[in-house]
Amino acid sequence: MINTMKLSVIMPVYNEAATVAAILEKLARVPVVDEVIVVNDGSTDGTEEKIQTFLKSKKKGVRKVKYFAKKNGGKGSAVRLGLTKVTGDYTMIQDADLEYDPDDIPEMLKPLKKGKAEVIYGSRFIGPHSNLLFWHRLGNSLLNLSVNLLYDTTLSDMETCYKLLPTKLWRALKIRANKFDIEPEITCKVLKRGYKIYEVPITYVGRDFSEGKKITWRDGLDAFRVIISLRLVP
Repeated sequence: MINTMKLSVIMPVYNEAATVAAILEKLARVPVVDEVIVVNDGSTDGTEEKIQTFLKSKKKGVRKVKYFAKKNGGKGSAVRLGLTKVTGDYTMIQDADLEYDPDDIPEMLKPLKKGKAEVIYGSRFIGPHSNLLFWHRLGNSLLNLSVNLLYDTTLSDMETCYKLLPTKLWRALKIRANKFDIEPEITCKVLKRGYKIYEVPITYVGRDFSEGKKITWRDGLDAFRVIISLRLVP
C-alpha cells in the first residue's frame, strides 16, 4: 500500500484558448495533484495569453502549475518534453479540453494506493459518457480489438488520455511518438513489459470537430501501424 506519493500531471496544449483556463483551474484545485506541467505546443489562437493570465492570477493551485512552450510538434512531442520536467513519483496526462474531468483523478489513485496495480487507465466506456461520433467510436473499437488480440489482454479503452504510470516506467518506455500515436505506443510497450493495466471508470464528454476535436482517421491508421510494428519487435 502506498501511503505517500507525489502525483505529476502533464497537460499538452494546442489551440485550446476556449477551454485551457477552465481546465487549468479545475486541475489545479484537485488536492491529490501535486504538480501540473503545461506544455504549449505552438498554439496560435490566443492559448498563450489565456495561460499567462491564469498564471498571474491568485486562484487556488496556481503555484503548482509550471509552464513550458515549444514549437508545434504534436501531442506526443509535448508529452515527451513534459516527462523531462516532472518531479512526481507517478505521472498522468490531462488533455486541455473539457472532455476529461480532473475530478475523476482521485478515483484513479485508489487502486494504486491499495496496491492493486501500478498502471491505471481511466476508461471512457465503462463509466458515464456522452455519445461519441460513430466513426470515432468504431475506430476506437477496432484499435482496442487489435491490441487485445495481439497482446492478449481485455482493455476497454486503449486510447484513453487518462493513463497513470510510475514516472520511472514512463521514462523507461522511451516514447518516440510525436503525435496521437503516443497512445498505442504507451499501451503496447507497457503490455510487452508484462504489466497488468487496471481500468477505472471515468466520465467523458466528447467533442465534435466544430468544437475543436483534432484527431482524424489518419491518426487511426498511425495507431494501427504502431500496434503492429511494436508487436513484431522482439
